[in-house]
Amino acid sequence: MPIQDSNDRYGTVSRVLHWGMALLLVWQFLSAGAHALLSDTAVEEFFWGTHKPLGFLLFVLIILRALWALINLSRRPPSVSLAARLGHLAFYALLLGIPAFALLRQYGGDKPFEPFGIPLMGGLGGEEIEWMQVPANLFHGWAGWLLLLMIVGHIVMVARHRKAADQTDVLPRMWG
Repeated sequence: MPIQDSNDRYGTVSRVLHWGMALLLVWQFLSAGAHALLSDTAVEEFFWGTHKPLGFLLFVLIILRALWALINLSRRPPSVSLAARLGHLAFYALLLGIPAFALLRQYGGDKPFEPFGIPLMGGLGGEEIEWMQVPANLFHGWAGWLLLLMIVGHIVMVARHRKAADQTDVLPRMWG
């Protein structure tokens, strides 16, 4: 299987990024759900401790994925519609924006951030910067749940394209 994308299907790098991020997103939504619905339980403790580092990993992967998409722009399979193109642009915007706002909130907070032991932010030592915290608090959670709705819609549309005779079956482009 070719590494780069082609007009017919996505290459190995695009597929690994897509499905790897899909698995990480499932984990992120499980951790957010556990945090919202099962607070102060062993389940929440198990999932929630991984939310920030895996969110940072997703941020790095979406940047790599966006760069890879730009490098392969002329070779990628064409969008089946304007709605599909706009939907994918919205995915990229949310996948970049959600962790970016979380990092803004973290930077404006008083605790250090060291995902996977890598010191990224030292913390402010007791002082919080409200103008960083407020928009990040508003955007991060709501945009995350919007992303989940979009993912469900994405899956529904892939199934619709697969089943309808007058539609292009898009699943083989990314599946294999």
